[in-house]
Amino acid sequence: MVGRMSLEGFEVFNFNDGTPVLSVRQNSVTFGKSVSRKLGSPEYVIFLFDYSAKKMAVQVCDKNTPNAVKFSKENNSGGNVRFFHKGLLAEIALITGWNLRERSYRVYGTLLRGENAIVFDLAE
Repeated sequence: MVGRMSLEGFEVFNFNDGTPVLSVRQNSVTFGKSVSRKLGSPEYVIFLFDYSAKKMAVQVCDKNTPNAVKFSKENNSGGNVRFFHKGLLAEIALITGWNLRERSYRVYGTLLRGENAIVFDLAE
């Protein structure tokens, strides 16, 4: 007799969530709606950089966390989130060597469920 298989621990795959994507242009950094959705439409996040590995992460936090920034707005739940912050753009350009005046870049992210974060490999 063949043993029974259990679905315990399985989760339903949501096709509507999509793939987390980061777009970097000359004047803006945009997180696709899938980033917000996969993180549960957080109100605040922090940005983290791994300079040696050329990675950037966005992690959910509360508003009292040092360096927390507003991410999702009440009227933009689950939508694209755009930052027009020259410091953030300069940091990304410094890490990657990208020339943001000449072209834009698109990077796919990986969800780290246990960390409530998405990591973007800027070296790709």
